[in-house]
Amino acid sequence: MTRLEYLQETPSQTAGPYVHIGLAPGAAGFEIYDQELGRDIAGPNAKGERIRVEGCVYDGTGSPVKDVLLETWQANSEGHYAHPEGGGPVEEGFRGWGRVITDFATGEWGFDTIKPGPTKGRNGRMQAPHIMLWLVARGINIGLNTRMYFDDEAEANAADPVLNLIEWENRRATLIALKSDRDGTTVYRFEIRIQGEHETVFFDI
Repeated sequence: MTRLEYLQETPSQTAGPYVHIGLAPGAAGFEIYDQELGRDIAGPNAKGERIRVEGCVYDGTGSPVKDVLLETWQANSEGHYAHPEGGGPVEEGFRGWGRVITDFATGEWGFDTIKPGPTKGRNGRMQAPHIMLWLVARGINIGLNTRMYFDDEAEANAADPVLNLIEWENRRATLIALKSDRDGTTVYRFEIRIQGEHETVFFDI
């Protein structure tokens, strides 16, 4: 018998409960860094509309999940990413990437950024403005990838090649953030449901 024949599969490991200590130590009460990575997404020089994005992550019973870490990735207002192959130049200080955690008491999360512009997808097809989200938490074996679109971009959303891969309209609706105004600030609300009724669409990428 060879070694490969008697070795068994290693048990899977979830991300928690210490994900905050490793990836967002400041939020867990450990002031290790002068500036924690991922808090400033757009920078002070970014053009475009300043917005606030907020939401909550719910489990299959409808209860808030209070130990989630989310990473965000987006283009600037002209549809360019902060990457050598991102489609064009970005403003100084624009990272387009962020990292936030849910509130330990309420499960709420949120971040400030600028509204992204349309981006080029595969084969040069234009994609509606969106923000990509990746989340991990205790009980999740593999990070979950999803997208957040904007409800005031109905025409662009209707033509988006990724949204159009989703057959059912009620499933597409799980990717649409709802716009409101709070004291002069544009706020987009985006709920993420890991399981159950109105489960958010997640992508296998």
